[in-house]
Amino acid sequence: MRRYSNRNSLSTLSEINITPLLDLAFVLLIIFMITTPLLENNKTLIIPSSTTTNAPINPAAVQTLSIDRNEIVRLNEQVVDLATLESRLNALKQADPNVAVVIRPDRNLPVQKLVSLMDALQRADITKVGIATQEEPR
Repeated sequence: MRRYSNRNSLSTLSEINITPLLDLAFVLLIIFMITTPLLENNKTLIIPSSTTTNAPINPAAVQTLSIDRNEIVRLNEQVVDLATLESRLNALKQADPNVAVVIRPDRNLPVQKLVSLMDALQRADITKVGIATQEEPR
């Protein structure tokens, strides 16, 4: 049996146990594999700003477009379907080129339905669009 207590001080230990080093390497690898997708989802948004002022909008000229959870579309509290909506929006744009529309969607409405309303507004070339929201209670 070899005795290490009588070892010469100039001799070196020729056996290094690398098992703890491999364990550490694998733990670090797992940590990086878990955290990397979380870091990639962050998007930095640079909000554009403008020094020009917008023309004042007459509050009486603002049209209200609402859609409820049953997907019933109302333009100024009158029920319309999507085909009629586009013709009414085109008529509004012809009557007033600076027409503004506020969309009031239901909270439980699928996003695709809101996008279809916005597409109809885009086809009518209405660019002054807002979405009515409600502040969350704290």
